[in-house]
Amino acid sequence: MSPDARTMARQNLDRRLARIGKLEDIARPSRGWVKAIREALGMTAEQFGRRLGVSQQRALAIEKAEARGAITLDTLERSAQALGCRLVYTLVPHESLEEMVVNQSLAAARKQLERTRHTMALEAQSLERDDDKGMVLRLARSLAEKSGSKIWEEE
Repeated sequence: MSPDARTMARQNLDRRLARIGKLEDIARPSRGWVKAIREALGMTAEQFGRRLGVSQQRALAIEKAEARGAITLDTLERSAQALGCRLVYTLVPHESLEEMVVNQSLAAARKQLERTRHTMALEAQSLERDDDKGMVLRLARSLAEKSGSKIWEEE
């Protein structure tokens, strides 16, 4: 994928993810969504199991697995359908994708500059520290535009 295509894809995803808003308000209930919705509908575990095509015991095991976070997406999708729901699956970054790339590029630039500074010191040369911020910003911009996945190689 070209750098321009990557940037456009990142910006498009950022716009889509921004519409999701704050998800803290819709965190998974401690007993799980499946059980919470089933009970809110007034459906028994036996009825849920029948709709799902499994035994009551398996239906209860599915609810417990979801509450533990040990359910497969396929089972969760089938459970949602049996409850008249649809599964919405997404990863929501803590910050925008653009901010993540900028921050990672800055970190990579700082490390690269520090390595260069160390190597030059070993050779009895030095870089002026007066323009550190400017050098880091220029290098970070270059890394973000041209290096793609290389910025993620160092943590």
